[in-house]
Amino acid sequence: MACDDSYTVLITPLQNSLYSPDALHCFHWLKRRRDLERQKDVLWAGLQVVEQTQLWYQNRLQLNLQRHISFGMGDLDGEGRWSCALRSCMQRVNGSLGSLMSNSCMWNNLALEESGGSDWDLRWSNATLVKEVNRRNQQISKLELEKAQLLRQLVSYSTSDPHKHPHIYNKRVSIKSNSEL
Repeated sequence: MACDDSYTVLITPLQNSLYSPDALHCFHWLKRRRDLERQKDVLWAGLQVVEQTQLWYQNRLQLNLQRHISFGMGDLDGEGRWSCALRSCMQRVNGSLGSLMSNSCMWNNLALEESGGSDWDLRWSNATLVKEVNRRNQQISKLELEKAQLLRQLVSYSTSDPHKHPHIYNKRVSIKSNSEL
């Protein structure tokens, strides 16, 4: 069973910055699609090997059956040396396949976790939080600049002539200490 090479090409125009959450979301989505395409390719290649292996095993079974019948008739073919090495190799292959199949529960759990997207969800919420932190940092920077500007104005007013800015000096501000409250 063969698989035609087929890949999906997606061109997405980015309306905002390359580092926007939408762009990050699209990038991770494309990366996940690429990983799935690669996984599909590996699975198809493995399926082809398994099909060829099945045919090889069936042929070996037929040869074994024929040898078994001819051995019963007293015909010794002298392949004892090769059958031992071949048997050892086949046992290793069978053990590897058995190990792969017994670990399928682990692979299925990983596939469920990937499909659930727990890693993806964490990355997405991290990107969203980073965006929010950046926005808040910009607000803080803007407020600090305004504060510095107001402090400069206050210093300039306090060092200047009171007659120059009468509206500031005519307003009295009473500050009560905590003990007066």
